[in-house]
Amino acid sequence: MPNVLNGRRVAILLTNGFEQVEMTEPRQALQDAGATTELIAPAASEVQAWKHFDKGDKFPVDVQLDKANPEDYDALLLPGGVANPDQLRMNPKAVEFVRSFFDAGKPVAAICHGPWMLVEAGVVRGRTVTSWPSLQTDLRNAGAKWVDQEVATDHNLVTSRKPDDLPAFNRKMIEEFASGAMAGAGARSEHHRNR
Repeated sequence: MPNVLNGRRVAILLTNGFEQVEMTEPRQALQDAGATTELIAPAASEVQAWKHFDKGDKFPVDVQLDKANPEDYDALLLPGGVANPDQLRMNPKAVEFVRSFFDAGKPVAAICHGPWMLVEAGVVRGRTVTSWPSLQTDLRNAGAKWVDQEVATDHNLVTSRKPDDLPAFNRKMIEEFASGAMAGAGARSEHHRNR
């Protein structure tokens, strides 16, 4: 779907230990659809990816988390990898960054262990989500309806279980980011009018 995301900026929040393919493939799909993507991390210079249990490549950080403003982005992508969200959920600025997308009605996509950030941000209650199977109890305890399927979509939120689900995840993410970013923009302008 070329050009459906032209002019849209997507934040990709991560830290050391993210699953490489869960960042690189969605990022490429977003860019192919016309979006501008930026890697946002607590580190100032680069982040270390993993390929399952082995170190992967290092990637340059575009914007340090301390300097990132959620209002500058139309949508958010949360890759998985066990260490990645486990570290980020202990970072109050990262948790607030995620929560702000939901507060503004902007679309969010999270895969594998990425939904741990959604639990920490307190945004899954009443939503249908999926994830890596080991997170299902955490998600249910946070009030989500957990399903075992390749992709789940619920009110601007797209979730998937694992790298094998990436084709379905990427398709649904682009679809939601194309329609949801417009809805989020409307919500933002309405919010500013009502302030």
